[in-house]
Amino acid sequence: MATMNLLQAVNAGLRDEMRRDDRVVLLGEDIGRKGGVFGATDGLFKEFGAERVMDTPLSECGIVGAAIGMALYGLRPVPEIQFLDFIYPAFDQIVSEMAKYRYRSGGQYTCPMVLRSPSGGGIKGGHYHSQSAEAYFAHTPGLVVLMPSTPYDAKGMLASALRGEDPVIFLEPKRLYRSAKGEVPEEEYTVPIGKARVAREGKDVTLVGWGAMTSVCEEAAAKAAEKGIDCEVIDLRSIIPLDEETVLNSVGKTGRAVIVYEAPKTGGF
Repeated sequence: MATMNLLQAVNAGLRDEMRRDDRVVLLGEDIGRKGGVFGATDGLFKEFGAERVMDTPLSECGIVGAAIGMALYGLRPVPEIQFLDFIYPAFDQIVSEMAKYRYRSGGQYTCPMVLRSPSGGGIKGGHYHSQSAEAYFAHTPGLVVLMPSTPYDAKGMLASALRGEDPVIFLEPKRLYRSAKGEVPEEEYTVPIGKARVAREGKDVTLVGWGAMTSVCEEAAAKAAEKGIDCEVIDLRSIIPLDEETVLNSVGKTGRAVIVYEAPKTGGF
């Protein structure tokens, strides 16, 4: 085991999968020699070279469109959108192409790719570097939408995403990049997609969160415990597919639910 923060776990997950499968390629703005704006791809250009870690022009539509073509021709591309706030120029490529190839081809073609992007606020980034847009993609049939909150889950879920046949939106809560730390196996492992994590067991009320809000729920549960209120905390991890069973079982036990997220209140997931 090694102690990693969430950013290091993402980096380790990418490195492991690139070593394991030479079809995995990365593309995005400044991800090569610079190692990405947050350092998520640091060192990968040096190890794998320009053919597998590709700096692109500043064109989100071009990045995602190129990645879709790569996926259809047998590669396992990992496009990075530098901030989730900048994903909208690629929205049509994502919802009209990336999400629909399996259905529109009657199962003849899949589009196995993992679109990574830092999500959420908490770094004083202002309104163009702090958005949480997971609900947009949760409304798109054909997409898997994931948001880990721990280093262990970040590495393991990334491996599962890259080994699947479905297109994945992999959202990384940027406020946790360096603040969330934990033990992470140095060897390869996977975390199942579509399974929530019970972060804390309780009997009085269920707190449901994802991404950076999981730790907020845990902090609230600790404060509530001082007043004799026993909170159960559910970390969704997987937004789509949603683990309804775990959530409903918890709410069936406690009889109360509080949903905590940092996206706009109206229309949130």
